[in-house]
Amino acid sequence: MQGRKLYVGNLSYSVTNEQLAELFAAYGQVRSVNIIEGKGFGFVEMSDSSEAEKAKEALHDTEFVGRTMKVDEARPPKSRPQGGRPQGGGGGRRGFQQGGGGGGDRRQNRGGGGSGGSRNRY
Repeated sequence: MQGRKLYVGNLSYSVTNEQLAELFAAYGQVRSVNIIEGKGFGFVEMSDSSEAEKAKEALHDTEFVGRTMKVDEARPPKSRPQGGRPQGGGGGRRGFQQGGGGGGDRRQNRGGGGSGGSRNRY
């Protein structure tokens, strides 16, 4: 193992940073703990890679606060496009005159549902 940062998954939502730090401290010096709130996982950084390896081997697939933890070497974060928004994606808004599916106002669209093709556009 090359890194000293560990991914810790399948955590109970009640686990705190302090509890996780105390658990991992038995295997070396804990530099930082960061539980991602409401997600059930977090990261523990040990002082060196050998300590991280010892903690991983000892704690992977063990029970902690009622759940079986998954411990593995943390992967580097994926790069994100500039601006913080994903590229591409869903469709845009429809214009006012494109109709649309569904019933709509039957007084204006006498054809009922459908694609809106029978609507008088002007």
